[in-house]
Amino acid sequence: MWYDLILQAVLLLVTVVMFLTIYGIPQRALSRLRLRLRSRSDLQAKRHFVLGAQLLSKARSAPSSSSAASLAREAASEADLAISVDPRDAASHILKALALDLQGFRTSALDSFDTALSPLAIKSLGEKEIGDALYKRAEIKVALSSRGRVDSALDDLNRAVKLSPSPKAYSLLGHCYEKKKMKDEALKAYEEALRIQPALSDAQEALARLRS
Repeated sequence: MWYDLILQAVLLLVTVVMFLTIYGIPQRALSRLRLRLRSRSDLQAKRHFVLGAQLLSKARSAPSSSSAASLAREAASEADLAISVDPRDAASHILKALALDLQGFRTSALDSFDTALSPLAIKSLGEKEIGDALYKRAEIKVALSSRGRVDSALDDLNRAVKLSPSPKAYSLLGHCYEKKKMKDEALKAYEEALRIQPALSDAQEALARLRS
């Protein structure tokens, strides 16, 4: 009888140990490893992003167009490295879009903004960041200047001013309404821009023009 009880206890103990070995300890170790690797990946992506952002800032204040283009190319390369590590971080796609736009590659910049604002990446942005990105995308669409682009820019800007109401976004919204011959809507947009920033010259000139 005692022999049977001891044998059952040993078998139970072996079963428990095997269960913990198979399902417990390796899973916890794997989870810790994944977190460690994820943390390293995040740091690596952030380093590339920060370096790219610094290069973009230098490009914007560069004394010559050639040096600005060179720095912008480097910024785009750093953004690509950050994206390769973490493709779901919208900030890196936005950085790439801004660097491409500075080089005059507007269609490619638009593609990067589209990726940043896609369901895959947009979750990494706050409301204000989404609004700012929508405004910048609309600005490029207007610069590319076709009827379809203006209609699409209007959609972006109407969303942008709800999420991040800025005078420039309202002023560009007024400009788009003007292009579509929607005078009343344009007046309201320019007025809202001046309510936020009374000294905004573009909106002042546009209102004077529309009211004359």
